[in-house]
Amino acid sequence: MLNNPTKLLFSSTLIGGTLISISSNSWLSAWMGLEINLLSFIPLMTNSKNIMSTEASLKYFLIQALASTSLLFSVILMHVSSDMSILMNNYLFMILISSTLLLKMGAAPFHFWFPGTMEGLNWMNCLILMTWQKIAPLMLLSYVIKMNMFTAFVILLSVIIGSLGGFNQTSLRKLMAYSSINHLGWMIAAMISGENLWELYFCIYLFLSSSLVFMFNSFQLFHINQGFLMMNNMPVLKFCLFSLLLSLGGLPPFLGFLPKWMIIQSMTELNYLFIITIMVVMTLITLFFYLRICFSAFLMSYTELKWMNTMNYSSSMTILMTSLTMISVLGLMICTIMFNVI
Repeated sequence: MLNNPTKLLFSSTLIGGTLISISSNSWLSAWMGLEINLLSFIPLMTNSKNIMSTEASLKYFLIQALASTSLLFSVILMHVSSDMSILMNNYLFMILISSTLLLKMGAAPFHFWFPGTMEGLNWMNCLILMTWQKIAPLMLLSYVIKMNMFTAFVILLSVIIGSLGGFNQTSLRKLMAYSSINHLGWMIAAMISGENLWELYFCIYLFLSSSLVFMFNSFQLFHINQGFLMMNNMPVLKFCLFSLLLSLGGLPPFLGFLPKWMIIQSMTELNYLFIITIMVVMTLITLFFYLRICFSAFLMSYTELKWMNTMNYSSSMTILMTSLTMISVLGLMICTIMFNVI
């Protein structure tokens, strides 16, 4: 990327747009930051050699333009109103602004564009779409969110669609997209408890997603069956890949369970028992299809292709992937020990 000045320019404005949004003190400047962010990401997505990426970038542009228009409309409507603090008092404005931000980040029930867009991108763009592009809308949403019927509906629908949508998916990109929708439901639930909780959840989600995408990108994996055939001669890397997948799903011994554990505790203290029960049940369904993939890959004897033996990977890559997996596997235990010691 550093050799390509265009990508360097758009990457820096992409980061700048997000920083403008999260540091702005008015809705208009937040909207401006979102627009800069959007118009920087479109050239990064587009690839003239791949028709799928062109379709994905067009779809992304249309949806984000619609969301930006709705946000600007809501903000102007709010400001021309006689009561300038109407946002905090009026349920309608909260729903309007929240809906536009949820559409921007791809949370249910505004998720319809997200898996299709992910399918047309390469892994690095997928990672940006799953992580960085969610920072500004999540931060802006945390300013206005309150626990009511609308918020409860969004949380429940996100975890349900994120869990059930992953069934019968053979594409890893779509699987990661539905996983992202599921995690968004948990992040929005974490916002109800406090800002530091959803930020911690996001940081851990960022680490796990980055590790997985780095591995998928290194081996050019795009479908589940490729994972079965690959790395039969490198079982350690195969173990790393599927351990990270289980950690992302939130299996208890792994790091991915830590933020979910904290959200379950805080939601229980706030007495939102019905919501957290549904969220935990839906996460178990997510874990079911992650485990189904891992069991198939680990336990069944798949044929090994001849050319697989010629694929050599550097020891530095192996060490990096193993260390990322160890952080993921041992993270929960280390955090628990630190908490008890401190």
